[in-house]
Amino acid sequence: MIVRPRKKLKKGNLHNTLSEYRGRFAPSPSGSLHFGSLIAATASYLDAKANQGKWLLRIEDLDQPRVQAGAIRSIIRLLEAYGFEWDEEILYQSQRFSAYESAINELSLSKHIYPCCCTRKQIKQTATMGPYGLIYAGTCRRGMPISAGSQQSTRLITHNDAISFEDRLQGEYVQHLSSEIGDFVLKRSDGIYAYQLAVVVDDDYQKISDIVRGNDLLDNTARQIYLQQLLGYKQPRYLHFPIALDENGNKLSKTNHAPEAEIKDGLKNIHKSLQFLGQMPPKMTDFAHITDLWNWAIDHWDYNKIMR
Repeated sequence: MIVRPRKKLKKGNLHNTLSEYRGRFAPSPSGSLHFGSLIAATASYLDAKANQGKWLLRIEDLDQPRVQAGAIRSIIRLLEAYGFEWDEEILYQSQRFSAYESAINELSLSKHIYPCCCTRKQIKQTATMGPYGLIYAGTCRRGMPISAGSQQSTRLITHNDAISFEDRLQGEYVQHLSSEIGDFVLKRSDGIYAYQLAVVVDDDYQKISDIVRGNDLLDNTARQIYLQQLLGYKQPRYLHFPIALDENGNKLSKTNHAPEAEIKDGLKNIHKSLQFLGQMPPKMTDFAHITDLWNWAIDHWDYNKIMR
């Protein structure tokens, strides 16, 4: 992986050449929203609205066993209470399985995928450690053994040509999938479609022009661009901002038990999100209502102020 510094761009718009800016926020309902989630929502919302674009809400309820009861309703209620306004109907990934299967069928016809019967134990025994975790050894790329069971995942064949893109905040990013990631899963052995596939299919379906998200997903982007290329999709622009950490240096996440954002704290939490994103808002008491804060934030949005 190579990251080269970006050229600083002027405040304002990168989108004069686009017919329409379309952004999105795509939370997973494995729990309620926390402060880290709010930063992602705020950054994507402001970048869309400051560029006179549309902002869409997508619920990534792909992994149904991990969906927490009541989480979807909780997420929507909190976003509404905090003044977020999405421009189209909410998209639910749980209603999109046929679209993901169609993409897999297309990749199968072009011979870019193969079935894999390797268990987690077998993968650990044969894999090498790469910069982003274990790299699958490609065992089943050469064909599965006769003794293969019925439970099989679907993997994408990767190559080692450089895949690069210009991140609006981080600069040029270069990754070599075969040596740094390996052939990755598009559909798990339990039948659940992988995030990498679903996010690419849905971004194309919703005509997303710009993706604004945390830099914990930066190393996912080359995989998604590769899929976009194979499926003939248009590549969005990307902006990856730093993620929020707790006092122990851990990412604020549901896995790390980040505290749930409270509906009553809308003005305070959006103000804190703006501070985290380097927007330097006036003090919170200067705003009588959260709508006033949003109006200020949209008028003054400058992603160049975000810490790299």
